[in-house]
Amino acid sequence: MDVLPYLPPLQALLNGLAATLAGSGYYFVRRGRRQAHRACMIAALAVSTLFMISYLYYHARVGNIPFAGQGWIRPVYFSILATHVVLAALMVPLILITVFRALKGHEYAHRRIARWALPVWLYVSVTGVLIYFLAFHIYAGAPAP
Repeated sequence: MDVLPYLPPLQALLNGLAATLAGSGYYFVRRGRRQAHRACMIAALAVSTLFMISYLYYHARVGNIPFAGQGWIRPVYFSILATHVVLAALMVPLILITVFRALKGHEYAHRRIARWALPVWLYVSVTGVLIYFLAFHIYAGAPAP
């Protein structure tokens, strides 16, 4: 069975789940529920890791998928895609540093970088879902492999 056609929707699901878990983790920490915060953030990290593995496998096998949208949506799509890609590259070290500081018990340092890492993580996850729907459903060209 070829799994490639199932990977883009799985990746969108994982991105949406990562955003939900990271947002929930923020909600819990703001209410002093540190254990729930920790559980949500560990789950968000695990889901994002699964996404990255799936994403790298898919694009190693398929390559780039051309965007079929024309007109005004084209510059909008590529603007979203460009910011998504740049921030996704920035997100990885931000998250790793944030997690490392939390594990080391450096709460102040953890909070300082988490204030940057969380919005980037949420933006990348949400725009990942948006990019999926734009490229594979709303402006779908050729069917996914």
